[in-house]
Amino acid sequence: MASTIKVNNIQNQCGANIINESANTITIGASGDTISLAAGASQTGFGRTGTVDWNTTAITADPANAVSGTGYFADTTSAAFTITLPTSPSAGDIIAVRDYAQTFATNNLTIGRNSEPIDGIASDLILDTNGDGVTLVYVDGTQGWKSVNSNETINEVKFVAASGGTETTSGDFKIHTFTGPGTFTVSCGGNSAGSNSVSYMVIAGGGGGGGDYGGGGGAGGYREGKASTDSYTASPLNAPAGLPVTAQGYPITVGGGGSGGVSGPGGNATSGSNSVFSTITSAGGGRGGTLNGSPNTANTGGSGGGGTVLGGAAGAAGNTPPVSPPQGNNGGNGAGACYGAGGGGGAGAVGTNAIGGEPSVAGPGGAGTTSSINGTPTARAGGGGGGGGACRGDSYQPYNPGTGGSGGGGAGAIDSPNANGVAGTTNTGSGGGGGNNYPSPSVSTGGSGGSGIVIIRYKFQ
Repeated sequence: MASTIKVNNIQNQCGANIINESANTITIGASGDTISLAAGASQTGFGRTGTVDWNTTAITADPANAVSGTGYFADTTSAAFTITLPTSPSAGDIIAVRDYAQTFATNNLTIGRNSEPIDGIASDLILDTNGDGVTLVYVDGTQGWKSVNSNETINEVKFVAASGGTETTSGDFKIHTFTGPGTFTVSCGGNSAGSNSVSYMVIAGGGGGGGDYGGGGGAGGYREGKASTDSYTASPLNAPAGLPVTAQGYPITVGGGGSGGVSGPGGNATSGSNSVFSTITSAGGGRGGTLNGSPNTANTGGSGGGGTVLGGAAGAAGNTPPVSPPQGNNGGNGAGACYGAGGGGGAGAVGTNAIGGEPSVAGPGGAGTTSSINGTPTARAGGGGGGGGACRGDSYQPYNPGTGGSGGGGAGAIDSPNANGVAGTTNTGSGGGGGNNYPSPSVSTGGSGGSGIVIIRYKFQ
């Protein structure tokens, strides 16, 4: 027969309430008591609501299988480690973890699945973003541990993280330098609270100097953009804005320098090749003109090549194709007759026109420009100096070769038999110097253009 006991309070032997009802609220246990179920007993109706009890002492190693109902602050400052999920979990078991020191991107935390799937996948979970956190609830043997929330918010500070090229740092900034082809691989695009764009400098290969009364080669196109989160001193050609990046690989093209021209018909120099990063393309520098070339004219490019002497040939246009700010400048004109040739254009200035007379003066190459994107003020992309040579038949008349533009431009060939133009400096995108015509005919060659370079910089912490 069923029985009913009606009471408002049940007390222990000391007179303290251990079960009490008041206004429809039932309180179990007295102050200081511990409520527990007997071995083998189970409970229903009191399940967790997706919360854990947080262990506020940060852990630096696996706690020898995480305990259900516990939240862990994981400190990977010194090293990456693994937190192993409970063995033989039951439905409703719950674990939470959180990055203690914003170091998960440097030293990842691994959540070891312990033979159970995580979100239905038989693979461990790796937390690799600074500030990351996750709560996992065990559901069943099919889906295993399910992620029910994470701490990803718009207020979380994330920085760009990437690899590729030669990597260096300058304070809170990482620098990737590419002197040849490669890939800039972004693993985290960051966010506006940390950084989500990169500064860049993209310089194309310089043009080769002309070979016979040769004009200086033009510098490769120079393009630079400084991100708003950056702090270095940019060149006057700064865009001024960096490029946003996302997690992907960005192919890098570094343009080669053009070859120098040679004496004789068909001995033209060649222009430099383009350099490319993302949406930024810098045009190769234009070749310098060669007297007996076919055609003998200088070429347009990032900066234009200098003109040869014949008829005072004009230097070629720079900033071709046009961009803003301009990626380069025009080459200088030759002096006419058999005097000096024009200097190639540089990133910072036009190539200088040659001056006729005896002695004639070949045009200096245009100046390059200076940036501290690599942590040190460095000039690059100077134009090549013009060459020159004999006048009045084979009667040699002296001339002064054009100097190379600052930033690596090659000088024109010196006043000496069969001397050659000087090559532009490697990985500056500078133009090569023009050749001479002494004695006539000479075997002088123009200097080759310097190869380009790509530098990428961003705030990483």
